[in-house]
Amino acid sequence: MSEKKEYKLSGMTCAACAMTVEMAVKDLDTVEDVSVNLATERLSLLPKAGFDSQQVLDAVAEAGYQAQEKGKDRLSHVSEEAAMKAQELERKKQELLILLVTALPLLYISMGSMVGLPLPSFLNHMAHPLVFVLSQLLLTLPAVWIGRGFYQRGFRNLIKKHPNMDSLIAVGTSAAFFYSLYSVGQVFLGHHAFVHQLYFESVAVIITLVLLGKYMESSAKGRTSQAIQSLLELVPSQATVIRYGEAVTIDTEDIRVGDIIRIKPGERMPVDGLVTEGQTFVDESMMTGESVPIEKKVGDTITSATINQNGSIDYQATRVGSDTTLAQIVRLVEEAQGSKAPIAALADKISLYFVPIVLSLAALSAMGWYFLAGESLSFSLSIFIAVLVIACPCALGLATPTAIMVGTGKGAENGILIKSGQALEAAYQLDTIVLDKTGTITVGKPSLTDLLPLGDLNRSDLLRLIASAEQHSEHPLARAILAAAEEEGLDLLPVSHFEAIIGRGLSARVEDRQILVGNESLMKEKNIDSSAFQEQLLELSHEGKTAMFVAIDGQLAGILAVADEMKSSSLSAVQELHSMGLEVIMLTGDREETATAIAQKAGIQKVIAGVLPDGKAAAINNLQGAGKKLAMVGDGINDAPALVQADVGIAIGSGADVAIESADVVLMHSDLQDVVKAIKLSQATIRNIKENLFWAFAYNTLGIPIAMGLLHLFGGPLLNPMLAGLAMSLSSVSVVANALRLGRFKMKGYTEK
Repeated sequence: MSEKKEYKLSGMTCAACAMTVEMAVKDLDTVEDVSVNLATERLSLLPKAGFDSQQVLDAVAEAGYQAQEKGKDRLSHVSEEAAMKAQELERKKQELLILLVTALPLLYISMGSMVGLPLPSFLNHMAHPLVFVLSQLLLTLPAVWIGRGFYQRGFRNLIKKHPNMDSLIAVGTSAAFFYSLYSVGQVFLGHHAFVHQLYFESVAVIITLVLLGKYMESSAKGRTSQAIQSLLELVPSQATVIRYGEAVTIDTEDIRVGDIIRIKPGERMPVDGLVTEGQTFVDESMMTGESVPIEKKVGDTITSATINQNGSIDYQATRVGSDTTLAQIVRLVEEAQGSKAPIAALADKISLYFVPIVLSLAALSAMGWYFLAGESLSFSLSIFIAVLVIACPCALGLATPTAIMVGTGKGAENGILIKSGQALEAAYQLDTIVLDKTGTITVGKPSLTDLLPLGDLNRSDLLRLIASAEQHSEHPLARAILAAAEEEGLDLLPVSHFEAIIGRGLSARVEDRQILVGNESLMKEKNIDSSAFQEQLLELSHEGKTAMFVAIDGQLAGILAVADEMKSSSLSAVQELHSMGLEVIMLTGDREETATAIAQKAGIQKVIAGVLPDGKAAAINNLQGAGKKLAMVGDGINDAPALVQADVGIAIGSGADVAIESADVVLMHSDLQDVVKAIKLSQATIRNIKENLFWAFAYNTLGIPIAMGLLHLFGGPLLNPMLAGLAMSLSSVSVVANALRLGRFKMKGYTEK
């Protein structure tokens, strides 16, 4: 599978821009899939054979925008982007101050007399008409200059037949400006009646209000990415590294794999690595949710951004820069924030045709009033400008991505990594949750509870043989047996011919004895009679323990059982999932009796037991075939196929890397309560998107007819172009502000204020 490519875009102002760029890049033969996100100003694509990045840059430039390929160092480029956005925001603020200084006097001169405000005698339109009109022209020029980007981008895209929001602003304000300029010429020629046909104040105020809206929008959008910024702040900017036997302080970004890093109490870990000297306790709560500090000694792993508590250690860097655990989390959050939810498809399609339709409506309504209703050119021009200015597709383009940015960011703050907008929407539609048992419902650290020998061997000798056979096994049950042998101080014997029999047990030769350890299926397969322990088998299973038989040289030698403690949060999490109307199913390889006992403790009514690792995906497929929209929650390597098969795959963060890579949602804190939180967060986010889309559509559905003067037909007021500009700006700001409400999402319930 090809690696995704990402590009930073500039020059986009509305949903129509995003769709234009997307279509331009989609036309390239070497591109598989393309997605452009207006809120994050990011283009992501999947390349095909023969891909050349320059083709993408050229296609974007041809469409009228600029693109820059993003580097792989996530931590540095995010910081650089944040700094650039801060500079851009400050520039917009300074431009707004200039606009306010010129637009307010312009409004006073042009409209002061209408509301009874006194004007200086030299500005009296009766006594000094030329001064009156020229002063307004001069005060309008700064707005035209500061807003020149609207004209550059707007007319360029109009010529390229890809009109956007800038095109609407450019056409509308240009019409007002040049008509006013014509009136100035008429006044200069002595036709003083034209002093009442100036629209300079509309030009300046519309540009001011639009740029004010853009400033507020940018400021709000900056807050939507605070989650990434807060993650980045966890990395220390500098670190102490041992070079040539001396401790030197260097920038974190200069650390290389193999460097030895010295950490003092209270310092954060700059990169991932392995302890080479010393002993300490490390606070890993930001990664695992575990509040108790974890002891670290030589050979133990260190994770970036965790906090050293009370000891000093040296550790060797194993993963640096964009390869660290924290950088991978940032990558996941960034990709999620740049993704689209299927719910956005309708808005994307509409935005493609929206601007041409608005241009047509503006022209038709203006001509209708002029030719059919017999209104003046000035009146018709006012209608034309109002329709163009009020109909901004920004709100449509921002409705989905801003909510996804805030929702996924909020999840990341709480250790819930949602990988895409698709996963968010799919989680919203779930009706069933399938839970793996080991490591998901239970702690995943089973312990040996029972060992009953049969025959001449005593308990210790039998345990030594079993533990010796299990020492090459990766199964969690093997670790429980080995831990029991270690506690009893038993020396292990040499092993040969070890074979793991998937889903059933193992076979190994210990010294001169053939050892089999496994379930009833393995015993039947090897023609070993296990009837002597059938009563104990049922009894242990009903207690929720996993029982296994032991055979030596083809003869039954004993039965043992291990139990895995249920997580303290499992019962409450299952109860809350039920209260949300979700069906909860446990999927496990355990025998029916053992699985049922654990399920009852966890409050789960339905159990699918005895499923071999390679059958889990098939079990999920069968449930989907019955019409269920389901999430699979698991943490093991054998859960990966099922995670991929499910509508939403949810991986417990402490699990295997392959399970995490296969999942749509990663729970860093390994707590089943986070499944509840993730689903509630998805519900709140999709609800927020629907609200945004409703208001974006409602705004345009109501605003455009009013601007066209339909109310005026029935004696109602006309919409002033300046008020249209204000309404347009506030529509975009309101959508972003509504998305920011997700920042108040409470993980035990969503409260709206």
